[in-house]
Amino acid sequence: MKKILYAVLATVSGLVLLFSYRTSLDAVAPQDTAPASTGSVDSSGTPTSGSTSGTGTTSTPGTASATGLVDGTYTGDSSQTRYGPVQVQITVSGGQISDVQAIHYPDGNGRDRQINGTAIPRLVSETLQSQSAQIPMVSGATYTSDGYLSSLQSAIDQAQS
Repeated sequence: MKKILYAVLATVSGLVLLFSYRTSLDAVAPQDTAPASTGSVDSSGTPTSGSTSGTGTTSTPGTASATGLVDGTYTGDSSQTRYGPVQVQITVSGGQISDVQAIHYPDGNGRDRQINGTAIPRLVSETLQSQSAQIPMVSGATYTSDGYLSSLQSAIDQAQS
């Protein structure tokens, strides 16, 4: 009888531990590790110095905003991954990232299309939500996520004033 009681308690304890295990980092807020701007800001929050022109592979320079991003379209560097290149293009409007497109990503076979058909929209959504490259990676699409984040950071660097 004691063996049955211990087995039941061990099973219940195992199930509690199993169900309380966190399998996703989506609930954890990413920490912003972007470098601080080198320009100074006056008491009204207006930048007092810094460049106001944008450069990029395909860039339409505009004016700088309080967020430090210059309006225009910027194409990040192509990032080579194990399964192929990943390249991101962002559009900045009103100092905010208004559109993100993955213009190159692995899609050479059915498995690549399946993985990236789910991963790319999630990465784009996270980018638009966070307005930075500090976003969580997509589980199951690690290589694509790495390439996406690298290319995205390159495009954001180009868009900064």
